[in-house]
Amino acid sequence: MSVYAGKRDGAILKPCEEGQRHRRTIRRGDPLNILHIANHVKQSGNGIVNVMVDLACEQAILGHRVAVASQGGEYLELLKQHHIDHYKLDQTRKPMQMLQAFFDFRSIVKRFQPDIIHAHMMTGALLSRYLKGLSKYKIVTHVHNEFQKSADYMKVGDTVIAVSHAVAQSMAKRGVHEEKLRVVLNGTIGSRRNTGIEEVQLKGRSIVTVAGLNERKGIADLIMAFSIVSEQCPDSELYIVGDGPERERFKEMASQSAHSHKIHFEGFQTDPRRYMCSCDVFVLASHKDPFPLVLLEARESGCAIIATEVDGIPEALDFGRSGMLVPPKAPEKLAAAMLNMLCDQKLRQEYKHSAQQGLDFYKVERVAKETLRIYEEILIS
Repeated sequence: MSVYAGKRDGAILKPCEEGQRHRRTIRRGDPLNILHIANHVKQSGNGIVNVMVDLACEQAILGHRVAVASQGGEYLELLKQHHIDHYKLDQTRKPMQMLQAFFDFRSIVKRFQPDIIHAHMMTGALLSRYLKGLSKYKIVTHVHNEFQKSADYMKVGDTVIAVSHAVAQSMAKRGVHEEKLRVVLNGTIGSRRNTGIEEVQLKGRSIVTVAGLNERKGIADLIMAFSIVSEQCPDSELYIVGDGPERERFKEMASQSAHSHKIHFEGFQTDPRRYMCSCDVFVLASHKDPFPLVLLEARESGCAIIATEVDGIPEALDFGRSGMLVPPKAPEKLAAAMLNMLCDQKLRQEYKHSAQQGLDFYKVERVAKETLRIYEEILIS
């Protein structure tokens, strides 16, 4: 597959420079060589990895030749099932590892000959740009976590995909030319990562959150809000599903609550949907969140959802039609919303119903097709 050399549109192609291949004329609908790059493919609840794996699998199903370059992980077997090549690429930011990564990257490009390199994280984006040399592949960078300073480097892409309109607006303010920006809203419906769901038995009127245990996810706000809820709703129980660097701090905070026996830290779950399917209310109390996949999973599970009105969360909840929106960093208002949802069965059922409306839009297939149109746009232009 292809590197442009000479004229296009049916004209005779001149030989490429030494060490490169001729590039075919790509037409709309032609199969492409697509190389995705991320740090790893671990089954760790990392939203970036999950999006990439979903996208790679769906593109392979749609008839494209797809490969992933990463350090490896549990999703290797799923990639293999979908005939997706995997190339080992250790992008650890240490001198010796990075030196090796330079050689490995060039070897991967030579062997796979990508038309598109789709970089999901900063290091892959920079390797793709600064080691491009005479290669004619196009670079697509994907901004999943705009709040990170490293997102500034994603502007090196020929096209920059944002996971929400909120992220696109932020990236434009950070210097990415608007003509390079494209928005592709996340989708998880029909993910090849998913298997059958085995529900878990939860106690009382159950509140569930699924989140990384860090300050950004508002776990402290949720624990404070639950203390208020538990006073007025004694049979309520809070289940915190996930792991992260501040787990011990949040456990210590919970232990100091008079209702600590009703706060359950469930740890990382490979398929948290079993908690979602069993809960009365699902809560996401984030301070920042570009477009959380977990809200789509909660919607598919038929949850009554409460989430903070920040970044891409309103877009994931159809601006309040598919879940109740509350201000961030406001435990009292979060508690009021939780009590309202727990104590009003009619309201809870209305939100459960509305959560499942319009989910066809959030299929992985739609994400893959929109992304493929972006590839064609930059290859055929």
